[in-house]
Amino acid sequence: MNEKKINENFNIALALYRPEIPANTGNIGRLCVGLNISLHIVSKPSFIISSKEVKRAGLDYWENLNLIKHENENTFLEYCQINNKRIVPITKFGKNRYDEFQYSNNDILLLGRESTGLRESLWENDLENSIYIPMSDNVRSINVSNTAAIVVYEAYRHICLI
Repeated sequence: MNEKKINENFNIALALYRPEIPANTGNIGRLCVGLNISLHIVSKPSFIISSKEVKRAGLDYWENLNLIKHENENTFLEYCQINNKRIVPITKFGKNRYDEFQYSNNDILLLGRESTGLRESLWENDLENSIYIPMSDNVRSINVSNTAAIVVYEAYRHICLI
């Protein structure tokens, strides 16, 4: 296998709950295109998805993004249930360290809002599957696009390289 190319059997998805910062969403969209995975937007973002800032961060890759929009958290949860997708909430309150978690190809890695994180109702039922990234007490959280990159490439390593 050419390790410079993405393994086409990698089928995890990323989901953003009500994103607030266009540049973060653009960066995450670009990450998804690079990994050939879907990006889910759960509920209405705080900006227009087609905004200049989102497209600037996503560069000319944005048109290649498989973007799935969910009207609200209930429609997202229903989608996951119908499509047999396991939600993996990423939260500082998570139970499992991100690099010790057992990822699978039916996972949707769920990230919260930049200002408030994930609503508890989105992860309380998936506590056993929730993950966190260790960090010092000097910061409240890690930037959401950095978190997405850290976790999705760890999932890739677990599924495709180990």
